[in-house]
Amino acid sequence: MISILRSQCQLPLDVTLSVPGVSEGTVRLLDPQTSTEIANYPIYKILFCVRGHDGTAESDCFAFTESHHNADIFRIHVFRCEIQEAVSRILYSFATAFRRSANKASLTAQAPPLTPDSDVFTFTVSLEIKEDDGKGTFSAVSKDKDRQSFKLRPGMDKKIVIYVQQTSNKELAIERCFGLLLSPGKNVKNSDMHLLDLESMGKSSDGKSYIITGSWNPNTPQFQPVNEETPKDKLMYMTTAVDLVITEVEEPVRFVLETRVRVCSPSERLFWPFSKRSYTETFYLKLKQLECKERKSNTDTLYEVVCLESESERERRKTTATPNLMATASPHGALVPSPPEDEEEEDNDEPLLSGSGDVSKECAEKILETWGDLLSKWHLNLAVRPRQLPALVRSGIPEALRGEVWQLLAGCHNNDHQVEEYRTLITKESPQDSAITRDINRTFPAHDYFKDTGGDGQDSLYKICKAYSVYDQEIGYCQGQSFLAAVLLLHMPEEQAFSVLVKIMFDYGLRDLFKQNFEDLHCKFFQLERLMQEYIPDLYVHFLNVGLEAHMYASQWFLTLFTAKFPLYMVFHIIDLLLCEGISVIFNVALALLKTSRDDLLQTDFEGALKFFRVPVPKRYRSEENAKKLMELACSMKISQKKLKKHEKEYHTMREQQEQQEAPIERYERENRRLQEANMRLEQENDDLAHELVSSKIALRKDLDNAEEKADALNKELLMTKQKLVDSEDEKRRLEEESAQLKEMCVCVCVCVWVCVCVCVCVTLCPVPQLKEMCRRELDKSESEIKKNGSIIGEYKQICSQLSERLEKQQTANRGELEKIRLKVEGCEKCSVLFSTEGRLKVAPVSAGGGACADPDLEKEELQNQLREMELELAQTKLQLVEAECKIQDLEHHLGLALSEVQAAKKTWFNRTLSSIKTVTGAQGKDTA
Repeated sequence: MISILRSQCQLPLDVTLSVPGVSEGTVRLLDPQTSTEIANYPIYKILFCVRGHDGTAESDCFAFTESHHNADIFRIHVFRCEIQEAVSRILYSFATAFRRSANKASLTAQAPPLTPDSDVFTFTVSLEIKEDDGKGTFSAVSKDKDRQSFKLRPGMDKKIVIYVQQTSNKELAIERCFGLLLSPGKNVKNSDMHLLDLESMGKSSDGKSYIITGSWNPNTPQFQPVNEETPKDKLMYMTTAVDLVITEVEEPVRFVLETRVRVCSPSERLFWPFSKRSYTETFYLKLKQLECKERKSNTDTLYEVVCLESESERERRKTTATPNLMATASPHGALVPSPPEDEEEEDNDEPLLSGSGDVSKECAEKILETWGDLLSKWHLNLAVRPRQLPALVRSGIPEALRGEVWQLLAGCHNNDHQVEEYRTLITKESPQDSAITRDINRTFPAHDYFKDTGGDGQDSLYKICKAYSVYDQEIGYCQGQSFLAAVLLLHMPEEQAFSVLVKIMFDYGLRDLFKQNFEDLHCKFFQLERLMQEYIPDLYVHFLNVGLEAHMYASQWFLTLFTAKFPLYMVFHIIDLLLCEGISVIFNVALALLKTSRDDLLQTDFEGALKFFRVPVPKRYRSEENAKKLMELACSMKISQKKLKKHEKEYHTMREQQEQQEAPIERYERENRRLQEANMRLEQENDDLAHELVSSKIALRKDLDNAEEKADALNKELLMTKQKLVDSEDEKRRLEEESAQLKEMCVCVCVCVWVCVCVCVCVTLCPVPQLKEMCRRELDKSESEIKKNGSIIGEYKQICSQLSERLEKQQTANRGELEKIRLKVEGCEKCSVLFSTEGRLKVAPVSAGGGACADPDLEKEELQNQLREMELELAQTKLQLVEAECKIQDLEHHLGLALSEVQAAKKTWFNRTLSSIKTVTGAQGKDTA
């Protein structure tokens, strides 16, 4: 390979090579002229180094192989030394860098003798998988609690992070990682493992662990099985191995981890689980001390690997009572462990992340039917809540219906005006933008919807918090509002979530807790302590003895409505009760929490109680069963509003007494501070209003300018329209003049014919042949046009005669119909009495004696009939008159068209003829002269 690469090299580069003397160093290529670094290669990426054979042309060459970017690409770098003897020294430098540093652990012959159990070294190896979140960072993948499997997404770049920590016996220093390997499946052969590209290695900040990070591209063909969606009823295994070079150990040690993985659908939402996000395995490394004669040198290794056994393999061996270890030795002396058992979750001192817990949307069919009937009745009259609603809410609203029911409970079913207002608010600037941005990243980090920085969840949450800070100028944004807004966002769009948030803050009185230096919040603490004194007196006394006050543990309960630290299943149920029964529900839940934790809290001191509220209490309700029991207990506790009002009155009385006992100077200073705060708030509001006024003036000025510009444009358009109207009138007058001229031209038709005859005579007498020919052509053309116009006139006359015939036929038919009707009337005895022979109504005769006078009503009816008949005849006459006028106009129009065509033809022919005659006459005059 060296000879091939050397022969292919066309332009060698002069470089200076710098090789470090330790394994943590870097090989550097420098420019010999400027000493500028051209490239560098970490020692841990260099796989091996070799020189050319002696006696060949490559004896002055050496090369080393380096892993590049990923496990499938390697680069070979070939160098030639000007001095052949320098090759040996360079290889010696590489060998020194590759050799484990013996000076890190002083090895002397006076080492203490090993006890029978001191040859076993315990290591804890943890595996963590990180995925690209699409925002330029890598986040740890979630882990299924029930199946203890990593949840992966297909097509996403990943990182493997290994944490190695020695937990027993004399410390063995880890020098470097020799390689990080990965393969799908379990019980994998060494030849099937694939090398990953190492990104970093080294000790942690506390020096207890050694951390190795490698990049993994799952889109490569060898990782295809763990890059395809896994069926829900199946699990896959993935094997990860790490080779470590350990001081005093002869060969690299390989730790093998076999873990379960499941590749989820890209559309599946991966909720953060309760279990840890890493897989941990304990390994027992048994070493054998080498005799002095077996060592390669006095400063070389002391031990060789006897076996390596994992904790899960040891447990399996004990269970099956097999005498031998069921493990396969690797070429490096390590053993491949069997698949680990399910890892039990361990409690630790870390608090539960907000947004933890997966809430299922599954619900019994009977419960859904009950809620469906209730919602159908409720929608008929939204102003009145159904009677059975409180009982159903206490059992919990089904997750699939929470969004709709919450809006109905809050009274946000008709909030179109607030939706429009929200869309306006998000366009305005908020003075608390930095605080909102800072809190957004800390809201529900355990929930998949809100964990991505800049994702859809965080973007919607930011807009809601910003809109409320602008909407409520007095309170603005307060820490903790983001948790409540996030809970609402999980069930409805951001516009509706904002409306419900406003309702909770204003109508349910949550914003009162933030007003007047949290005065109402302190009143709530006083009420809670009085309720504790009544319901849990021994715990109340214990808190007094240790000096624990309500504001030290219950602040978040009231300000965030339990949304900040507790699992989502419990949080959603609390919001159900809050929207149905009011903010006093917080007292029920708080007392239920204290009552269920009473025995544990009685055994704690001040710090222990605070820690208990911070860590164990939220974790206790990760189980849905525990959360249901807690909410049942909270609903069963009866706390009357009368009792709360009484305690509130006691608090205000106590505050008044304290203020009276307070020194006047302190009271005035406190009042002064309060007034200064109010003054600052009013000044801020004044500044905001002034800014809004200036902005509105600028906007009005801009609108006025736009209106003026529009008015100018309309004026210009009006002037143009007027000018067009004048032009149109001129055009109309011109057309009327031309029409009059056309009528005059009709009179001159005979004159034109006479002129035509004269021209023909002139053409005949003209001695010029060309003039004769031209005149003949013009004459033929004129005759053809005359024939054409004559045919048009004939067709027009024919059409007129046809119309006349049709009119006569129609009149004859109408007369025939009238005659038939008259004959029928005459044939009827009753009708003949009423109608005369001309078809008119007869007037009943009046007797001379006056004894048999006709009925006046009958005479009136006859006159009305005659009047209707006359009106009908008049209408028919008018109709016939209109039809005749239309026909006359049509005929006049056809006649005008025909005359226009004839006149145009005659005028054109006449002008041409006259011009021809003038031309010929002028030519003959010149010839004669």
